Amino acid sequence: MRDLDRATILFCLMTPLCFAGVALQAQEKPIGVEVEMIQSDEVKLPAEFRVALYENLVQQLHRKGTFENVYRDGDRKAAGRPDTIVLHTNVKGFKQGSERTRQVTTVAGATSIHVHCRFSDTEGHTLLERDIEGKVHFFGGNLKATSDFAKKAASVARGITIPAHPKAADRGATLDQPASASMR
Repeated sequence: MRDLDRATILFCLMTPLCFAGVALQAQEKPIGVEVEMIQSDEVKLPAEFRVALYENLVQQLHRKGTFENVYRDGDRKAAGRPDTIVLHTNVKGFKQGSERTRQVTTVAGATSIHVHCRFSDTEGHTLLERDIEGKVHFFGGNLKATSDFAKKAASVARGITIPAHPKAADRGATLDQPASASMR
């Protein structure tokens, strides 16, 4: 009887641990990120800001150490890797301030840039979307707003996980029908 009680207690203690392992395997941290070129569909963005946004973003993603690999747009090493996410950026707003006004008044002349960031897996499924603002209020050049944006975007990227890929049999499933019915 004692052995049965011990086995029951052991079973009760181990069962949640087994399910916790399954839940942990359902999502994984991405190893790499591919940074696509900065898009500016709605706003006319000066070339120096576009380049500074891209370069600061790549630099901050390297610096934060969240990813083992940071790929630039079009890098062939990133193609088809399931452990890599893609960062799409689109500038939605831009206000170029005045460095001189900021130096004199410290309350006027702020530069701000609003960027819509979309993180997706390599198949194009959105993992996270966020609007991020970079700004410089007091001291520094106008391009410092791009650095502020890059720091914030790299921090947001830290929390992204990739859902575990479903089994090949489940890929054809829809919400209305089970996977076995869709494979017929």
